[in-house]
Amino acid sequence: MTNGDIIVSLDIGTSKVRAIIGEMSGTGIQIIGVGSAEGDGIRKGAIVDIDKTVQSIRAAIDHAERMVGIEIASAYVGISGNHISLQSSRGVVAVNSPNREIGEEDIDRVLQASRVIALAPEREIIDVVPKMYIVDGLDEIADPRGMIGVRLEVETYIITGSRTVIHNLLRCVERAGVQIAGLVLSPLAASTVALTSDERKLGVGLVDIGAGQTTISIFKNGILEATSVLPVGGDHVTNDIAIGLRTQTDVAERVKVRHGNALVSTASAEESFKVTRVGSNVDKEFTQVDLSNIVEPRMQEIFQMVRQEVERLGFKELPSGYVLTGGVAAMPSVDKLAEFELDANVRVSIPDYLGVKDTSFVNGVGIIKYVGRNSTRKSEAQAAPRRKQNSGGTNAGGGGIVDRIKSWFSEFV
Repeated sequence: MTNGDIIVSLDIGTSKVRAIIGEMSGTGIQIIGVGSAEGDGIRKGAIVDIDKTVQSIRAAIDHAERMVGIEIASAYVGISGNHISLQSSRGVVAVNSPNREIGEEDIDRVLQASRVIALAPEREIIDVVPKMYIVDGLDEIADPRGMIGVRLEVETYIITGSRTVIHNLLRCVERAGVQIAGLVLSPLAASTVALTSDERKLGVGLVDIGAGQTTISIFKNGILEATSVLPVGGDHVTNDIAIGLRTQTDVAERVKVRHGNALVSTASAEESFKVTRVGSNVDKEFTQVDLSNIVEPRMQEIFQMVRQEVERLGFKELPSGYVLTGGVAAMPSVDKLAEFELDANVRVSIPDYLGVKDTSFVNGVGIIKYVGRNSTRKSEAQAAPRRKQNSGGTNAGGGGIVDRIKSWFSEFV
């Protein structure tokens, strides 16, 4: 991609749908537009109502388009969930060029060779991510372009997902009037924003606490080693507050965002608020301490489940600790509680971009950075929204997964 190219990301979450517009510049990626809408039709990260999800996507897209004054034709869409799995693979090819210099074509061929694996009929390949390249037996090569060799090998992990889930996602986005330029695994995308290279190399846990689920991703030696999803998240905290204060769910959500504190010991007895209770016309006053007594046990449970899941995945110790993302991670004292429960260093990642300085935007911004960084090998998908003053047409994505999905799309309709 070149300067001035536009990249659009869609982060379809349980509570919010976010559309983010980025522009390639000489200094990297510049975020130029952001749109968001309530995530109606999505529960625990899964689409349960297509019509409502389409409306949410359209609202987020419209919001972003109005901010920047462009018409979004296609977007890269983040995907995650417990249907995602990683499978190791290997590809081997002979170097083609007469002078034995490894070029882009050789890399494309060896990556394609690694895709030849046995897949269940209900599974679909989302992406192929190289772990390392091997040239004539010399391993641990990050980028072999320009090297001289006869035999090129690659060790990859194949990211696969449920065909049905991918199909429903494709249908919702396309019914909203946007073409899918490509699918990006959300934890991989988020890592480009949330994690440092040293953290990924030494070993770190990326914990995305969403509204309906918590996604755990383990990075070590610079690559994604494992990922898992827990069926708990910020909505459970909101429900606890609604029950504890005997108020409506939307009121409980506002109270959580404005006055929530994950630790009773750091909560303020001076900070108070009033809520209307269910079945009563009289507001009742509560303090932040009262609220924290409800929030802390649920957050403790979430972090205890995270620790158990990380150990189940086979990682007893992570030298770089944990990095938290997601809307709940913005709550005061969440990192302190996490440090105690996880017995490790913990920090909260906040993307530092104009208009998106919020933990809940990590996935959306990450998709844009991931696509921009890997555009040289992701020639199979193109995101090229056209500025309104030039044309109002659409520009569909290219080959790869988009064409494969469309080839069996008619089987379901």
